Amino acid sequence: MRNVIILGSTGSIGTQALDVIGRNPERFRVAGLAAGGGNLELLAEQAVAFGVGRLAVSRGDADRLASLVAERAPGLRPDIGVGAQAVAELAGCGGEGDVVLNAITGSVGLEPTLAALASGASLALANKESLVVGGGLVADAMVRPGQIVPVDSEHSAIAQALRSGVHHKGLTSENTDGASEVAKLILTASGGPFRGRKRSDLAAVTPGAALDHPTWDMGPVVTINSSTLMNKGLELIEAAYLFDIEPERIEPVVHPQSVIHSMVLFRDGSTIAQASPPDMRLPIALGLSWPERLSEASSPCAWGEPTSWTFEPLDHEVFPAVVLARQAIAASPLHPAVLNAANEEAVSAFLDGRLPYLGIVDTVREVLDAFDAPAGPLDLKTVLGAEDWARSRAHDVMGA
Repeated sequence: MRNVIILGSTGSIGTQALDVIGRNPERFRVAGLAAGGGNLELLAEQAVAFGVGRLAVSRGDADRLASLVAERAPGLRPDIGVGAQAVAELAGCGGEGDVVLNAITGSVGLEPTLAALASGASLALANKESLVVGGGLVADAMVRPGQIVPVDSEHSAIAQALRSGVHHKGLTSENTDGASEVAKLILTASGGPFRGRKRSDLAAVTPGAALDHPTWDMGPVVTINSSTLMNKGLELIEAAYLFDIEPERIEPVVHPQSVIHSMVLFRDGSTIAQASPPDMRLPIALGLSWPERLSEASSPCAWGEPTSWTFEPLDHEVFPAVVLARQAIAASPLHPAVLNAANEEAVSAFLDGRLPYLGIVDTVREVLDAFDAPAGPLDLKTVLGAEDWARSRAHDVMGA
């Protein structure tokens, strides 16, 4: 029985994680739930359904949440914390043998990631921004090898494929000896809703059109990032840190069917791929149970039916986000934090109708070009300072 703490429980990943846990009650116990606070009713329902004794919201009314829980289960009186620090404290209250699933969206997930690692718990990481913003800090916070299990479908696929080799290293691996057998990591991308379009076709894109993803059901920020391919840029940076590999050896490719979730090309010429229908419950289940697999976590591919898969290169002229991500990770350890923070502000402005669609990546480029990384050691204060600068500069660029 593993105790599980879920950060971001009311979001897409969090709700699916609870579905996985609910179908495997003999394997998991929910010890804590944290959410942003925008849906207290759902958080209360989750707390009651799983008998959770500790809750945290980054913003919201603790009394209101307590009342909602009491209405549904008068005998359940969970401890409730409010604020970013309360979420980080909840993340840090696990221990070895426990699992913390970080499904928070955005760079606010970094501090809970650091707290979870310091506790000794396994970290099922769905918050890619933790590594994008503070990859070096995350590596230093680990208390044992292999403490991080990736939950992003692409990075979960790579972690699974790497088990086909003998020597591999990185934050996800317990093997730190031997030369890597990996020649290249292949990150697959669906291409989003605008695959095949010209840049001129995207000038009048609305939030509704950008949120209409062809294969995945995700939160709004991740969905917009997928449409601009910024998500693939962030995943490239995440993969570089997770698997300790040079960004030049990470190749994103477009795979519209979203069945091959990523691949590993080994130095002998063999390519190992992980395939399954697009369903996040599979990488979530593996993140919770690693290295074991749960039975029937999701539906498998129907191998007896005719099917075809296609692959094509990224169009970097129409979707330059991956190029910006490569430039950022090559520039300094702080440039990825600037990239991510500027993108978060630009996406928010687009969703609010304050910025045209093409202005998202254009804003990020301008902010990156203006950033001059300060000298000195990398620490949390420096990272947060770079983020603050990037957010302010993005608002200046956008005229907001």
